[in-house]
Amino acid sequence: MKPDSGAEFSDYMSARMPSLRRLALLLCQDWHQADDLLQTTMTKTFVCWAKASGAESTDAYVRAILVHEFLHERRTGWARRVSLTDQPIETAAASADHDGALDLWAAVGALPARQRAVLVLRYYCDLNVHESAQALGCTPSTIKSQTAKALATLRRIIGAGSDMAADSDMAAGSGMAASRPCTAPGVGESREVADNA
Repeated sequence: MKPDSGAEFSDYMSARMPSLRRLALLLCQDWHQADDLLQTTMTKTFVCWAKASGAESTDAYVRAILVHEFLHERRTGWARRVSLTDQPIETAAASADHDGALDLWAAVGALPARQRAVLVLRYYCDLNVHESAQALGCTPSTIKSQTAKALATLRRIIGAGSDMAADSDMAAGSGMAASRPCTAPGVGESREVADNA
């Protein structure tokens, strides 16, 4: 690698690192795993920087590396054996509907890795079907079907959660202490939480 291309790589990564880190967080649902994914992506991009910088869209090339690495990590047994969930979830910005945001976060985290990647590329990165297909190395029809399945799953999960919340609100209104399972995003175990607490 030429000395000036090393500086070019450094400048590119310095400018793009925040957006790549946010993309990695959306995929991984955990800041620590997102940072590991970003580090791996940066390493692989550095190795093939001549090809990446010569691509039609360097951003699309690097984004494809990041998504492929995320999917590759999910296929290995390591991601299923190791789960570091003792840290609280960090949020970038407060939203008006905290419960809804946490429900959506948990629902997206429950999706299979490929469906999550499709949703992040389509709705967070704002890629169209063909660009998403190119990034994932599949056909546009696969993107469409994975998007439909992921959205149907999200509707089912979030719809079931709102039905459960409505039932607990009715029970709380009648003076009964209703309890519902409370699962924090990224935490695999549920605990009972009383609505009156």
